[in-house]
Amino acid sequence: MLRKVNQLKRKQLVVTLLSGLSFLVLGCHVTASADAHQDPTIANVVFKPTSELNLTNYVYDTVDPKSTRFHQYLTPNEFAEKFGQSDNYITGFQKYLAKHHVKSFAYRGNLSLKVYGTRQNVNRAFNAKYVKEKGQECKTTYRLPGYLSKQVVAVMGLDQAKPNHKKPAKLKSHQKAAVDQFQAAATEGSIATNSNKPDITSFGNRFSKKYGVLKFANQYQLNQLYDKGLAGQGQRIGIISSSDFYNRDLKVYWHQAGVDNNLGRIHRIYTADNRKNIQRRLNLAMTSPQIEATLDVQMASSVAPKADVDCYIGDNGDDITTSATAHYMSFMQAISDNIDKQLSTSFAPTIELKSQWHDHSLTMAQYNHAFNLMLEQAAAQGITVFRASGDSGVSERASSKENHAFSTSPYQVIVGGTTLPYTKIVNGKVITVSKERAWGNTDGASSAEIKSGHFSGSGGGFSALNETPRYQQGVSGINTFRAITLLNYHPTTSKYTINKDPNIITGTGTGRNLPDVAGNADIQTGYATYFSGNEASFETGKIHSVFKKYWIMSGGTSYTSPQMAAANAVMNSGRRTPIGFWNPQIYQFAQQSDSPFNVLDSPDSNNLYFTGQPGKLYNQAAGLGTINFGKLYNKFNDQSRSN
Repeated sequence: MLRKVNQLKRKQLVVTLLSGLSFLVLGCHVTASADAHQDPTIANVVFKPTSELNLTNYVYDTVDPKSTRFHQYLTPNEFAEKFGQSDNYITGFQKYLAKHHVKSFAYRGNLSLKVYGTRQNVNRAFNAKYVKEKGQECKTTYRLPGYLSKQVVAVMGLDQAKPNHKKPAKLKSHQKAAVDQFQAAATEGSIATNSNKPDITSFGNRFSKKYGVLKFANQYQLNQLYDKGLAGQGQRIGIISSSDFYNRDLKVYWHQAGVDNNLGRIHRIYTADNRKNIQRRLNLAMTSPQIEATLDVQMASSVAPKADVDCYIGDNGDDITTSATAHYMSFMQAISDNIDKQLSTSFAPTIELKSQWHDHSLTMAQYNHAFNLMLEQAAAQGITVFRASGDSGVSERASSKENHAFSTSPYQVIVGGTTLPYTKIVNGKVITVSKERAWGNTDGASSAEIKSGHFSGSGGGFSALNETPRYQQGVSGINTFRAITLLNYHPTTSKYTINKDPNIITGTGTGRNLPDVAGNADIQTGYATYFSGNEASFETGKIHSVFKKYWIMSGGTSYTSPQMAAANAVMNSGRRTPIGFWNPQIYQFAQQSDSPFNVLDSPDSNNLYFTGQPGKLYNQAAGLGTINFGKLYNKFNDQSRSN
């Protein structure tokens, strides 16, 4: 691990060691054995709301203090009555599936149906067909009765094999590729870390101020809310994850950081594969997803030490569905449960490139549409969603074209990264950062980074899938940019090299601008993390494991997202109604004279491409900037009092 950039990339690859297969690596390849049609599978059906325009208007009204709907949040049942499909329609759909021996579960809100059964029965129920056009990836089409299909936005997770395809070709080579991939993920956690280790002879506040929650709280004035006695009491934080984690790792971290050692506030909800299978894989070897899940829970539980944490685990390791479907299901389950008024994820099922889309039964645009509808339900229920922006600057996957980790939905707070002030020797060079700036700097690049052609920086830029939302329109700096060509991309090697003579570029862009806000994420100014597990090696086709424990210093937007969600829980613990959908509110606050944001508009502040825009409120390197949570809390409360 553990620059979040590497982490996010590995999360896009749902490694299935036990079956020897990986969806995203194998593309068209579907079955793992001759009897795959009898394997269990899960799909999801996404339904149209009664009116998309009315839903969007309602979402905005819930956070508009001038509206009679201000903070009139809906329960999932109320959402179903107002915007979801009717109970009769849902029941009719379920009866149809049952005739094909397929079970289903309706998420509360009536916007989605979870479908599960054998692959053969599910494919028969949807009349799924394999389609392969020359020069294109295979896809799965489906056909439903007209009385059901007209209310369907999309079906995800269907995978029909090529007709008469009894056994996968070159299975051994696929297994070898999967093992190699798993090995890379497993060993990444032990080698890609800051060489500086946290001082574990210090405990409690001393440790926390240097490596943990108080470093975050003091930097962004969350300590002002702690002083008021707010610590997340009565709140729950939802973590959307692709892996399980060990309780023992939480206890070690909490003990070091002086956090209450209460495992009773940690809860797991398994949304794809079952607990037994997931924990069997967890015990097999350490992986980046495990480390990611661990740090997410450590950060959230420490920043809001009196809140509960619900981890929704969409581990798809046994090929039961697609990674995109598993990610959707975890979110949909959390929103349906409606017990967490803040959700965070640092996992991405893919990136916004057509070549990287591998769910055969719907397009990326259809999935984006379904995802936006789901997050609108969350907003209507008063849930605030946070997502890490990524750690590779303007392109999450090395390319000459901009691309970002999915999703860039406008109905979530996308959290970018910064570098705190420091002076130290980094890879033989004296590096000085005089004031907080966007995370992205090639000056201290290591020889390993230069050789790999990969450099770390805060994700930010313009969405390829989502239009500029209402709340961003007209804000200074939105859809304009200033950039510097610090890196040159080489398509023959898919690597970057440092540009010794960079140019400055200014221009305009379109689409949802990201990130929205930012916080400390640079590995040089980052945080401590503890994790343990079996470190695997692969020799002569066998797995050899050695139990290891690690304290590391690391960084990435994977830290800032759960920290922000926990800070939201702290603020919510002092309120009668949840804050809800941040974005329309914070973009208004940013334009006021007493803004709670510290704008990072310096031209020297960059995310490896986009820079600050001097004199403007927004830039694609750091969004609106960093947050003063004391001021932000007062802003949210002032709105509530004025309504």
